[in-house]
Amino acid sequence: MANAVAAKEELWGHPKGLYILFFTELWERFSYYGMRAILVLYLISNVNGDNPGFGWDESDAISLYGTYTMLVYVMSIAGGLIADKLWGQKRTVLIGGLLLCAGHGILAVDALWAFYAGLGLIILGVGGLKPNISTMVGGLYPQGDLRRDKGFTIFYIGINIGAFLSALIVGGIAEVYGWHYGFGLAGIGMLLGQAVFMWGQKFLSGVGEATKDLSPAEAAAKAKPLSNIEWDRMKVMGISFLLIIVFWGAFEQAGGLMNIYTAQKTDLSLSFSIPFIGNAVPASWFQSVNAFFIITLGVPIASFWVWWKTRGKESSSIFKMAIGVIIMGVGFLFMSAASIQFEAEGSSAMYWLILAYLFHTVGELCASPVALSYITKLAPLKYASLMMGAYFAATGLGNKVAGIVGEWSQSAGELEIFTGIAIFCSAIGLLVIALLKPLKRLAHGAEDTQEGTHNEEAEGFELADKPSV
Repeated sequence: MANAVAAKEELWGHPKGLYILFFTELWERFSYYGMRAILVLYLISNVNGDNPGFGWDESDAISLYGTYTMLVYVMSIAGGLIADKLWGQKRTVLIGGLLLCAGHGILAVDALWAFYAGLGLIILGVGGLKPNISTMVGGLYPQGDLRRDKGFTIFYIGINIGAFLSALIVGGIAEVYGWHYGFGLAGIGMLLGQAVFMWGQKFLSGVGEATKDLSPAEAAAKAKPLSNIEWDRMKVMGISFLLIIVFWGAFEQAGGLMNIYTAQKTDLSLSFSIPFIGNAVPASWFQSVNAFFIITLGVPIASFWVWWKTRGKESSSIFKMAIGVIIMGVGFLFMSAASIQFEAEGSSAMYWLILAYLFHTVGELCASPVALSYITKLAPLKYASLMMGAYFAATGLGNKVAGIVGEWSQSAGELEIFTGIAIFCSAIGLLVIALLKPLKRLAHGAEDTQEGTHNEEAEGFELADKPSV
């Protein structure tokens, strides 16, 4: 794969192709998170209300949400396999984007068949696009390029700019003017992302090509059996996937249980009026809080970990992921406090939600972008897209766990659920930290290689061999 071809043209110290992928993913996430912000609220809205929905009960809505978000990410395994074996990452992203455009467009139609057909096409589209566009980011940089982790950070900011704008724009329009206007607006965002990707093909030359387009050396590397070192690294990835399931199983309460809690039990009234909206904050707007904190805190938290490492402290990716799970779990204690206030006063304050999302975001910034880069460091080249697909499948399973936990809240009670999540996440994070040394041994120094050196046994297999930021 002639990465050097794509890397020749740079902007602000990175390949121009990075910004094509940045804006493609920004608009894809605008469409996905816009729809995510209103999906459960649409499902539980009264069929005869001012803004009618399907009138489902909360348990059914949360169950569908969990199943849908699980399938969206589990389909990434199929998308990764198709890219690795047949089409290559670039072509699979292109086709996935077209399916997404069709799916979001159909969702704008006010009919039950359109709802299910639209969700089905979105599941297929995200499966093709999501794992492969992330792998393409890694493919922009040659082995030993220290800019790789920074490139992933830039890419991750693009994801969250899209998520931030979508909850405000799509959510606000949908709640005030009609759910299907929101779905249609999400579709327009996806069309913009697809247009950017198709226009920017010249900046992605040699990145994400099909197997038949690889150089002889790269094709030979894909045919080699895995070494013992690579098998050990696959085991570490398995542990990291378990952490990801736990993390997203808790974090994705945002779109389900916490979304419903916000709409029904939080005092959203304001002492002033918002133009075109009124004197109450739309519940869906809180879905943008996480993205806002990511955009504003991403650089400071990344800088903290650099400072932490320069002091000789533990800063391996698996450690950061465990810390992220603990911090995110602690955030649910604020939701426990909100539940206590609701039981005492009949409503809870908005600041509890803000504080919960703040801790969730700090946890996410410790875990999620690090995990993306970590997979590209550990994954053998022949399974590059497949392992990224497995990462997103773990995310999907976490989403399904979130739905199941949200359903439990209908009988167990929100206070018990929120507190239980905090305790469980903290325990899992501490357990991984206790097992840190053997896990690092299984990684065989994937993050320890310094610029100008190489690991002969692993050379030609890893997508990266640089330390994480």
